[in-house]
Amino acid sequence: MIQYLKRKHKPDLAYALYEGREENTPMIMFLGGFRSDMEGTKAIFLENFCKEKELRYVRFDYSGHGISKGSFLDGCIGQWAADAQDILDHCAVGQVMLVGSSMGGWIAFLLALQNKERIHSIVGLAAAPDFTKIMEERMSEAQKKLLESQGYFDLENEYSDDPYIITKKLIDDGRERSLLHAPIQIDCRVRLIQGKKDTDVAWQTAEIIQNAIMHKDAEIIILDEADHRLSSPDQLRILKETILALI
Repeated sequence: MIQYLKRKHKPDLAYALYEGREENTPMIMFLGGFRSDMEGTKAIFLENFCKEKELRYVRFDYSGHGISKGSFLDGCIGQWAADAQDILDHCAVGQVMLVGSSMGGWIAFLLALQNKERIHSIVGLAAAPDFTKIMEERMSEAQKKLLESQGYFDLENEYSDDPYIITKKLIDDGRERSLLHAPIQIDCRVRLIQGKKDTDVAWQTAEIIQNAIMHKDAEIIILDEADHRLSSPDQLRILKETILALI
């Protein structure tokens, strides 16, 4: 059942909570990607998996995403990380395993840095910390001029008929939240599932992340035939097996 987290002076957040019966394992919290929502294949697969195993689970929409309130154009990495923090604080209990897809992987690391005693582990699915920096590096001169003159530009993509609107706020804030320029001082185990045919996040990014993480138990799982979606039955099976192994 969809519920809403009411917040003072901030948009309401839509979430779905499964309380489960298994109290001796970490709760699983799914963090979606840029412009995605909690009705995606991976989010629903995880809910069904958690119900089967009686694991506690929560999925949600960032502000300006899905059915949460707020405008996408007002959002940025810092704001969406704050949304995730509110879900962690108000909807999650005990130790939590963060499963972050693409941008959600970036937000998972930000949460782990701020909540070291609560984060049991992280599973990154094509984790994309600092992806706004890559966007910035790939900008054309015309896009740079639009960003400065009107505060945004349209970016065509293969996931939607509508272009992504890339705002100056998103780029500037992403620069402030970047992680890969220094060691990532987190205290939990990490598994990075990465497709070698991913055209959005180069598979070598997983190696860069692994090298930045200070925790000694950080492993990469490379899938030779997978792309950025990581949503085929075989890929979802690997996600399930990875979670069970961490638990």
